[in-house]
Amino acid sequence: MSSSKRKRVSRRGFIRSASYAAAVAGLGRMPSLKAMGYRSPNEKLNIAGIGAGGQAFEDLVKAHAGVENVVALADVDWARGKKGFEEWPRAAKYKDYREMLDKSGKDIDAVVIGIPDHNHAAAALACMQLGKHVYLEKPLTRTAWEARFLTEAAALYPVATQMGNQGYSHDATRVACEILWSGEIGDVREVHAWRPLPVWPQGMTRIPDPTPVPETLDWDLWLGTAADRPFTDGDEEYREFVARQRGDRPAYGDEEFGFYLPFNWRGFYDFGSSLIGDWAVHILGPANWGLQLGPESLVSVECIKKDSLPPFTFPRELTLKYEFAARGEMPPVTVYWYQHPDGEAYLPPGMTVDEARKVPGAGPDLRIGGVNRRRATSDSAEAAAQRRAAAQRYGSGYNCIFVGTKGYMGTSGRGEDVGLLPGTRWAEYELPRPILSRAPGASTSGNHSAHCNDWVRACKGGAPASSNFGVAGRYTEWLLLGVAAVHYEGKLLWDAAKGEITNIPEANQWVKPVYREGWGMNL
Repeated sequence: MSSSKRKRVSRRGFIRSASYAAAVAGLGRMPSLKAMGYRSPNEKLNIAGIGAGGQAFEDLVKAHAGVENVVALADVDWARGKKGFEEWPRAAKYKDYREMLDKSGKDIDAVVIGIPDHNHAAAALACMQLGKHVYLEKPLTRTAWEARFLTEAAALYPVATQMGNQGYSHDATRVACEILWSGEIGDVREVHAWRPLPVWPQGMTRIPDPTPVPETLDWDLWLGTAADRPFTDGDEEYREFVARQRGDRPAYGDEEFGFYLPFNWRGFYDFGSSLIGDWAVHILGPANWGLQLGPESLVSVECIKKDSLPPFTFPRELTLKYEFAARGEMPPVTVYWYQHPDGEAYLPPGMTVDEARKVPGAGPDLRIGGVNRRRATSDSAEAAAQRRAAAQRYGSGYNCIFVGTKGYMGTSGRGEDVGLLPGTRWAEYELPRPILSRAPGASTSGNHSAHCNDWVRACKGGAPASSNFGVAGRYTEWLLLGVAAVHYEGKLLWDAAKGEITNIPEANQWVKPVYREGWGMNL
């Protein structure tokens, strides 16, 4: 066997990796549906949707899977929700989810929530307090305080939960953890993760004059917990700004860049968390799991680069630096998040993009479902040429690189692929023995169905879902502290016991939100 091939895991390494797996498996335990009095774990769930269009619709389709019942839908914009209303015409239809829970609550077992981030925590808590299981889109919440709040709620209310970071159900994310725990790349001291700039507009410096609220939209309900403000769809100056910012980039979706809606809210401080909550929560999933990160080990967070500091939206380009203390046998680690214009935000010193890429036709391939399956070496010349072209177009193929004392590992997508760098090392690599259980139906495309089904299984008496709120809340808490760092120069020091930033007290305004009257939360 080549010296670069996978060596047998030592007894110490096996025990260590098994203990990490056991620690993760023990997080967020909660009573099952069966324990709450349901007759059979195989009976159909009655599912409701808070949000009936957009991402909420996609989640409902995957959770429904042609098997479960969709019995009620609430959407503040009936034009946006039209797709769901037409797909499930027999479902009761509402604009206010609170009315839905009041009037149709007796018919609902579980709720899928896919609405803007600023209303996540309030909607999820309302469902949990009524004993409804909850699938909540990522990021779990808009602020770190809300993430801890839902972690505490999950420990109090016996329901099955899941955050919608579907990479957590992929085989490759689990394999990435097992590679880290095997000691293959040694002690990890740095992690670098990145994403290109947002596709939605950010960096505006003025708010256009109010425009009429669409007849289908209840603007007051859309604002929910956020401070009141007039609705605007933008003006000509704003649309010119959007065109300049987009430049010659290819069109994205239907290019509906109204000022706040349908998804521009992600870039506003009051409503979202930019790419931190939109994509870092996906891309850093293997790091969170494999390195056992959490708010209790976070020492500091700092925004070490930004292209501007707009008055009400996030900067387009930024770099965050998170410093974590040792966790058990794992040494301190520094995690970097980049909202990066083009190409690789990080490559190992002295390594080219070509060297970092996987060798076509060689090494384990986790993207097509076989944990130890290799790409066919007998592919046609045309297929091989297409792979080479794709590799050139997508750079190294990674968007997260782990820097260890004995080498490098990369992950890509939402944690849907993994490899060692350089590519020649992966070409001869044998995977370590599996430690973590696999989600049924995982390792296919975006893995959306497997992640939703993981939650449905938990609702019906199975093991807790992989990104249940006991896991997702702690992850979201440390990640969203980067939101506060954007507004200040220098490190923000975190006291996990107090749940606050200690050296710049005013920064805590970005940790705990102020809710509009009538929208507060209590456990």
